[in-house]
Amino acid sequence: MSRIGRLPITVPAGVDVTIADGGLVKVKGPKGELSERISEKIGVKLEDGVISVTRGDDMKESRSLHGLSRTLIANMVTGVSDGFERKLEIVGVGYKADKQGNKLVLNLGYSHPVELPDPEGITTEVPSATEIVVKGINKAIVGNYAANIRAWRPPEPYKGKGIRYAGEKVRRKEGKAGVKG
Repeated sequence: MSRIGRLPITVPAGVDVTIADGGLVKVKGPKGELSERISEKIGVKLEDGVISVTRGDDMKESRSLHGLSRTLIANMVTGVSDGFERKLEIVGVGYKADKQGNKLVLNLGYSHPVELPDPEGITTEVPSATEIVVKGINKAIVGNYAANIRAWRPPEPYKGKGIRYAGEKVRRKEGKAGVKG
């Protein structure tokens, strides 16, 4: 039995969960609405404000989908009630971020500023010139957009310059050794 798949999901107050035929799970809450189609091999039940996820057989595909389905539903419930956020830090002389309307403008040492429009359902905030906060209700989209921002200038190992996730440890390397002759 899947250790993650067998855990129950408690539905907080203010969140409505609808389970339709064909495995369509819709979750509606104060921050928005999300839906996900769950495989037919996985059973989803809502009883007394608790969602339980079960599998019909012990085939390899069913076992692998069991924990995944439970986690997807739990992320939808958390997203519509609390939301998700990912923080990024910018390290480097002259590297900075700015917000102009619904665009994130990054100065990362290129000859031009990088302008990234916010995707639908995602908001970005710039509390300071070296911090970016990506917020949204869908965990996958928030993480993907944060990774796209980081990909413009990933942290390099010699000086540690670049965009990194908050709390990310960058493995540093020693520079070139002095040549004796």
